This record gives sequence, C-alpha cells and structure tokens, in this order.
Amino acid sequence: MKDGGMVRGEILERYAQALMSLAQQSNIVDQVGNDMSSISETLKSSEDLKEFFANPIYKPEQKKAVLSQIFGDGLHSYTRNFLMLLVDRRRIMFLPGICSEFQALLRKLNQIVLAEVTTVRELTDDQTQALKDKVIALTGAHQVELEIKLDPELIGGVVIKIGSQVIDASIRGQLQRISLRLGGAA
Repeated sequence: MKDGGMVRGEILERYAQALMSLAQQSNIVDQVGNDMSSISETLKSSEDLKEFFANPIYKPEQKKAVLSQIFGDGLHSYTRNFLMLLVDRRRIMFLPGICSEFQALLRKLNQIVLAEVTTVRELTDDQTQALKDKVIALTGAHQVELEIKLDPELIGGVVIKIGSQVIDASIRGQLQRISLRLGGAA
C-alpha cells in the first residue's frame, strides 16, 4: 500500500504534466505558465482561499463561482477549463501543489534553475545578480530564479539551496562547524 505522500505526489505530477502537455501542443506554454504563477501567488497570499478549496462542505458550483470571481477572464481559457476540471474531479485542494509542480516542469523545460536563498536581510540588486551569476557558474543553467527568504538567526551570510545541494555560507553555519570541530578535538 502506498503512503499518502506518494499518492499526493503522483496526483500533483499527473495533473501538472497533463496541463504542460496541453500547453505545449497548443503552443501556449508561456501563457499557462504566467497563469499558474498568478494562481500560485493568489493562493500564497490567502490561507482562507486554500481552506475554502480544501473544504468538502462547499459545493463544486460554489468553488467554480469563486474561481470565476477571482480570476475572471484574466486566465487563458485552457487554464480556466483546467481549474473547472480540478473542481469536478474533487482535486482543487491540490491546486497549490499542482502550480508548484507545473512551475518546476516549466523551469526544467526552459533550463532555469531555482535557487532558494536564505539571508539575514534584503539583498541589493548587485548582490542578487552576483548570486545568480554564481549559481549559473555552479549549475550550467541558462537562467536562475531566486526564491529569497529572510532568517535573522543566520547572523550574517547566506544559505543557498539548489535542488538537494546546500551551500551554507552563513555565520551561524560557520560557528556550528567550528563548534563541531572543537567538540571532536576534546
């Protein structure tokens, strides 16, 4: 028997891949990609909306009405139809994950690397560009998207995560490594 996380992952993958295939066949990958980014940002900014879609008490017609009200004609018709299909199949609660999976497929298609950067404070434009250049040099990607998170506990420096690779150039990380070495020497 499969665990719930694996099944959920398969659902996200399957729907994202289906939408990507449709977008590629219809030559609208960029439009659908923009739609999915917009939907993702909307969902990230509203926990209530995510809870509404996940709640089985609300009827499919209510969920479709809310989708139409929020996004209206701002989405490509294929994206709108996809959202309605998710409601009909009772999969709309997976929409945030499907958006993320679609964006990952789009990055792969366009040879774009996503780097998650954790830093103490906002980066300047020069620092952001230097980080992008460094990640391009490390990965050989054509482009880099940075997802920047702030964490005051780092003290200083940055932590960069590219896929499963983590580059810890933070002061906190350096202090931890020193502490481990000193603890091992005792």
